[in-house]
Amino acid sequence: MSEIRPFRFDVPDSALDDLRRRLDATRWPERETPADWSQGIPLAYMRDVADYWRTRYDWRGCEARLNAYPQFVTAIDGCDIQFMHVRSPHPQALPLVMTHGWPGSIIEFLKVIDPLVDPPAHGGDARDAFHVVCPSLPGFGFSGKPAAPGWKIQRIARAWGQLMARLGYARWVAQGGDWGSAVTHCIALSETGHCAAIHVNMPLVSPSPGLMQDLDELEQGALASWKHYQDWDSGYSKQQSTRPQTLGYALVDSPIGQCAWILEKFWAWTDSDGHPENVLTRDELLDNVMMYWLPAAAASSARLYWESFGVLLEKHQQITMPAGVSVFPREIFRASRRWCEERYAQLLHHNVLPKGGHFAAFEQPAVFVDEVRTTFRQVR
Repeated sequence: MSEIRPFRFDVPDSALDDLRRRLDATRWPERETPADWSQGIPLAYMRDVADYWRTRYDWRGCEARLNAYPQFVTAIDGCDIQFMHVRSPHPQALPLVMTHGWPGSIIEFLKVIDPLVDPPAHGGDARDAFHVVCPSLPGFGFSGKPAAPGWKIQRIARAWGQLMARLGYARWVAQGGDWGSAVTHCIALSETGHCAAIHVNMPLVSPSPGLMQDLDELEQGALASWKHYQDWDSGYSKQQSTRPQTLGYALVDSPIGQCAWILEKFWAWTDSDGHPENVLTRDELLDNVMMYWLPAAAASSARLYWESFGVLLEKHQQITMPAGVSVFPREIFRASRRWCEERYAQLLHHNVLPKGGHFAAFEQPAVFVDEVRTTFRQVR
């Protein structure tokens, strides 16, 4: 069934009442033994977040911001896909599909949609306008949850191709970070008849032995960051890629568990000088958490790791489609121009930014918009 149906964010009051009840009933662990975040999120901070979440946070405000954009749902390959589709008022606008990752959501893109869709209203040029499509990944947010194995990133890429065709777009471009980057790379390999170019803010490269010699400062830092990720930041991925169902029982049942599981990564991966609220507001962080808590998406989102995590670690196939890469200093995977040129045969754009992390559109929206415009300006 290919019908596109209107969608509206409108969770029942009972879901919000249940959240407050569960927050009230939290059974807390003792505090961490060191005076830092090295064992995870400090107890005092999580207690403060829980109190704010229970007494002051306003989900209805987030719903209103989401519902200010046209929201839809459509079934693709047996799974409902919920998505935003914001058409530009400018006739020459280029269709763009943007894909989030874990532990993110379409919330990440709320700051960048308007300047992408209507540049003149935000100090830009109408020639850089986009029609923006932001789907929630299967098993994430308010998209459907796959009922059987097989929803790997390659299948999602093909689904996005069907979505763009269903919306009437014969030629379009794609952008992504985190799992969105992986999906976007797959788009570059499978949707070559319709996707004109890609842009990613998490490059996925496998430098050949020759490019691992005479490393420059960026490359040395990238390898050090990758080692730190493997040693200290990757436990979540091992669990999600091997036993997502077991993890789901805890996180779907406990809002504090779900919140802590996500916020720790915002501490680790944002360019925030040691605290995520230095770059994102508490409301923004909780808006994103709610996209996992309300639809009980802990297990279903983690299954993408079970399906596809090994792909991220494989030797990567060359991308011949035009591509742009933005390298933010606190990104998990970073890559120099020469590393990127080996994988991306038509590297339209490679830029190393001075500030920003893994959640580029969320953290540095103006820079993100400029990077997307600069890349795709070359294929209009």
